[in-house]
Amino acid sequence: METRSKAENAKSLSSKPGKVYLLGAGPGDPGLLTLKAKQCIQEADVVIYDYLANPVFLEYASEGAEIIYVGKKGGDHTVSQEGINALIIQKAVNGLTVARLKGGDPFIFGRGGEEAQELISAGVLFEVVPGVTSAISVPAYAGIPLTHRDYTATVAFVTGHEDPTKEKSNIHWDKLATAAGTLVFLMGIGNIAKIAKKLVSCGRSPQTPAAVIRRGTMNDQRTLTGTLENIAERTKKAQIRPPAIIVVGDVVTLREELNWFETKPLFGKRIVVTRAREQASGFLKELASLGAECIQFPTIRVIPPESWKALDKAINKLSSYEWILFTSPNGVKFFVERLHFHGKDVRELKGIKIGAIGPKTAEKWYQWGITPDLIPEEYRAEAIVEAFRKMGATPGKILLPRAAKAREVLPEDLKKMGFEVDVVPAYQTVKPDQDTAMVAEMFREGRIDMVTFTSSSTVTNFLDMLDHHDPSLRNTLTSATMACIGPITAKTAKENGLEVDLTPTEYTIDSLTDAILEYYEKR
Repeated sequence: METRSKAENAKSLSSKPGKVYLLGAGPGDPGLLTLKAKQCIQEADVVIYDYLANPVFLEYASEGAEIIYVGKKGGDHTVSQEGINALIIQKAVNGLTVARLKGGDPFIFGRGGEEAQELISAGVLFEVVPGVTSAISVPAYAGIPLTHRDYTATVAFVTGHEDPTKEKSNIHWDKLATAAGTLVFLMGIGNIAKIAKKLVSCGRSPQTPAAVIRRGTMNDQRTLTGTLENIAERTKKAQIRPPAIIVVGDVVTLREELNWFETKPLFGKRIVVTRAREQASGFLKELASLGAECIQFPTIRVIPPESWKALDKAINKLSSYEWILFTSPNGVKFFVERLHFHGKDVRELKGIKIGAIGPKTAEKWYQWGITPDLIPEEYRAEAIVEAFRKMGATPGKILLPRAAKAREVLPEDLKKMGFEVDVVPAYQTVKPDQDTAMVAEMFREGRIDMVTFTSSSTVTNFLDMLDHHDPSLRNTLTSATMACIGPITAKTAKENGLEVDLTPTEYTIDSLTDAILEYYEKR
């Protein structure tokens, strides 16, 4: 009996016709997805994707979208091409918007043309959204320009894997071998020996430089160079497997000078970021710019407190406080949002001193035109207490909007100094509903180089999530470097049996990034 997805049921009463977007997902680097492709994924009811389309893009899909994997990996197809065609048509005929996500560009050896013909035959509306093809992007990431005025003004793209059902090849090797200065073969690793032999037999010099680039634009990109005479042998010896492309031509020699991607300081490092998703973007971006592959694995989610009662009560009597202390950017965010909820704004803070535990927390206040009165030299709770002692602050009333669960050091020490402290929950952190399977598999295979922790809760939640998936995973963590943002986080990690390898001198994300860079540079 045929079943229908939630999206199909939701649209069953709609007369609006479905539509298919044939999207090019690019070569793999998430930054190379086009803005239009991202928009189409966000608006789609169904996302149908291939092996070569980076799964990261699925995060752009709406919460209710149906996600369907159809394989297409080097002859091992989860769904046949005919089955894919039928699936796309079925979803569109049922009135759904379909994002058909294909690696590279759909019309460059991607069989997008065939899918488009099937859609036309079925009377289904469609659009093609071009993608950044691996034919040009992968050589660029390997430091190989396909054209160069000192080397060649011509380039040709060739499939290295023709339709096996064809009676004979429609590649005119006798003309191709010498017609273009640069030749780029896609999907040709399995036939590399035949390709090299054909080119040489048809007039190309056996000493012509050649390169094989595997997993191009990705953190584990691997480039092998040689000549037509030896590239097949070298590829076999190095056990290079698909996906990979082959570049033939004198421009390959420029790689030695122009190799910019594989020389990044964190290239080849796979780093797990456990910070909350909404706060991790800057950290992820910086690590990625240094060449790391970042695995976003948020172990905390920041949400409103169970009740606003305590914070609302404090807001209604703000004028009674001499100080308001903030220990995180989240505290500022939720406090200001709650002010606005009550029809108030930062003018309510007139005459009240503001304390911020670190530069990121202070930055939140700068955005509102307020310069905090206190930013301790060391970015932890104990430093605020010490700063109060040094300034000889007169005991008064302090408001401390913070996480529902937090260390009691700050309020307790302030009370000992004679201050009256109102601790109110402004937000809470919870474990997200996170799929652990992928990260678990990477740990088992020893493919994680580092795990970063930015708070004690990221440590405990991380371990809880792994233990819930498989308690034996703890034994695999010793192969990864553990990086903690500060001593409190490091202490929690050690108490839970982790060996902490690095902690920055300043307890900020920027300093943690610098410490990671320095750690690998020394190694």
